[in-house]
Amino acid sequence: MNQQPKRVAIMLDLQWPYKRHASTFAGTQQFAKENGWHSIIDEFAHDTLPKRRGKPAPYDGVIARANHELAERAKRLKIPVVNMWASSPVWNKLPGVFPDFNASGQIKAEHFLSRGLSNFAAMTAYKNRGERMEVEEFQRIIEASGYHCITANSPQSRSRSLEHWQRTKKMVESWMDRWKLPIGVIVGGEDLGRLVVQMCHERAWRVPQDVAIIAGQNEENLCVNPSPSMTSMEFGYERIGYECAKLLQHLMEGGEAPSKPLSLSPSGLVIRESTDFHAVQDELVAAALDYISRNSHRHIGQHDVSRAVNAETRTLQLRFRKFLDSPIATEIRRVRLERAKRELVQSDRRIAQIARDVGFKTANRMCEIFRRELGITPTDYRKERQIRRIR
Repeated sequence: MNQQPKRVAIMLDLQWPYKRHASTFAGTQQFAKENGWHSIIDEFAHDTLPKRRGKPAPYDGVIARANHELAERAKRLKIPVVNMWASSPVWNKLPGVFPDFNASGQIKAEHFLSRGLSNFAAMTAYKNRGERMEVEEFQRIIEASGYHCITANSPQSRSRSLEHWQRTKKMVESWMDRWKLPIGVIVGGEDLGRLVVQMCHERAWRVPQDVAIIAGQNEENLCVNPSPSMTSMEFGYERIGYECAKLLQHLMEGGEAPSKPLSLSPSGLVIRESTDFHAVQDELVAAALDYISRNSHRHIGQHDVSRAVNAETRTLQLRFRKFLDSPIATEIRRVRLERAKRELVQSDRRIAQIARDVGFKTANRMCEIFRRELGITPTDYRKERQIRRIR
């Protein structure tokens, strides 16, 4: 006797074309195809489920941006639910799969610190748990490095009405009045990032030379246009959707729910013009960092860098020690490592090709650096973070 396919409700607010909605859905559908599910898009699954036991349930499981009513009805009917909304009011009452916002905050802080910045600011939306976690980790690392981060909040729905938009602008203006340039800034959404860029231009502040900005979750259209393009975090929501579905399958087969929500590491920063700058109070070091950034894919060393900026190697080494507290070779290796990490996550190219193209001579050399710096091999790094592609 053939087993009937699982009927799974998908409640992900798909009228919003955000990656955290649409790409999560795409990931669930990859798993659904592989496992013969019958997926039903139902944005009101909390109403579709019967209020009380005794009536037949229309679904075997639900993947959702879960609310209280869905959690209560599903529990009463003993139907498994996997939540993918980190700010859900029931985030800690249901099995869930979320981005690792702590890791995202760490990556952003390290990116700014590597640019030589010493002033920082962050704005997050009210009641957005994921953004709050990210900013808290960002702030912790910044303060552990001896600096201060100016934090502020914005409305969650900034463009819901003219009143909300005007209030947001006033909040941003007040926040920006407290800045000291040059500064590294993180904001929760691309729309807010665009507003900050616009308001920087109104103050004749340059992006990224005066204000380096990381914004949102890599919604490409908003990140790339208009100029300057914005650096953003790619979380890999297709992978999150796939893992939500995988967990739901486990629960529908009678498996135990994990003791806490699963957190998946972000794919990494997609670095664009808004952070393409080194804020170093030394023109010679700044010029050397710019040369390294543009040429790290070549087989360069400390002597090549010093020749490029017309300085003695020993002199430049002393300047690097003074202003960056690290030698020239460390910066070259760091830039190569960051490029390798992006290539591993954002492409399917062979490890050996990536190693050669980012400046490591061999795959073995890149593997050695990954193990030493990150405690993981390039192959495992890719497996953990790469977005699953829809077949």
